[in-house]
Amino acid sequence: MEHKKKVLVLTGGGDCPGLNAVIRGITKRARKEKTWEVYGSIEAFNGVLNEPQQIIKLTSRKTAGIHVKGGTILKTTNKGNPLKFPILLKDGSVQELDRSEELVRKIKDLGFDAVINIGGDGSQKISKVLSQKGLNIVGVPKTIDNDLSATDMTFGFQTAVQIATDSFDKLVTTAESHHRVMIMEVMGRDAGWIAIHTAIAGGAEICLIPEIPYDINKVVKRIAARYKEGKGFANIVIAEGAKPKDGTIVAREGEKGSEHVRLGGVAFQLSKQLKDAGCPAEIRETVLGHTQRGGTPVAFDRVLASLFGVKAMELVINGEFGKMVALKNNSISYVSFEEATREYNFVNKDSFLVKAAKGLGITFGD
Repeated sequence: MEHKKKVLVLTGGGDCPGLNAVIRGITKRARKEKTWEVYGSIEAFNGVLNEPQQIIKLTSRKTAGIHVKGGTILKTTNKGNPLKFPILLKDGSVQELDRSEELVRKIKDLGFDAVINIGGDGSQKISKVLSQKGLNIVGVPKTIDNDLSATDMTFGFQTAVQIATDSFDKLVTTAESHHRVMIMEVMGRDAGWIAIHTAIAGGAEICLIPEIPYDINKVVKRIAARYKEGKGFANIVIAEGAKPKDGTIVAREGEKGSEHVRLGGVAFQLSKQLKDAGCPAEIRETVLGHTQRGGTPVAFDRVLASLFGVKAMELVINGEFGKMVALKNNSISYVSFEEATREYNFVNKDSFLVKAAKGLGITFGD
């Protein structure tokens, strides 16, 4: 009987609509070969590093129909970076250990021939280091923020924008009914892709993003113009990482073991700034938070995620390691981990997207 090769799949970082479609794409493509078995590590690399280990076989029964389901059947975490693995000490402090050598050894001892790491910028930086340490690894880009520059788009982004736009549409009608200013806060730690796409789709008057620090007086002026026109209401989309020209982002300490500070609450900061700057309108705030990450992925994200899954497995089959799959010029290709992690995908304030938004009358407060 022919010896079957084994590939280990994992999902790391924040969850994202479309992760399950990638997992399904990998397993379906692997089954066509009849020489590969697919396994999943629970909670990213934690499934390998934890004792007892949590690794499951991804059978056709386990992956059937999961492409329509949000989240990830393999669970995920942002507290399992093997390069800076958090260890909680008795005094309550956290110590970070580099467990990458141990991780590579354990994966090889378990008999895995390859690993597919589905994750964002942080996950692919981990992939790059593990690849350099001799692990046969392939990456799949994942982020609702669309902030990976090596791929034209990431799956999950379109779903996040759709959820935000649906919510924004609802806020427009209540803003109009009450003659209010509605502030809607969306995700976007360092990049304003969700915010600007939602602002254009929803017809916002004001869009505030991390890449363009805003002048609160210009925002107040735009609101005043709306009321002067007799329309008597205004809708604002703000990314969680947006900041005023003379201020900082709203952040608080993250949970123990997490590498990130927690953003959120910028809508309330903006509300206070508007009132302090003399905005007379009634203001209400809505923070979408994790609703943008949840639920059924839209068709576009299911398709893109499925294509990424198939391509990732084909790279494994062909022994093309040290690569991340990517959408480039409407075709599925791949880039090196070096290229994948070289630069962050910010919204360019001189891009056609921003210029078109301004052409539609959207103010960025600059």
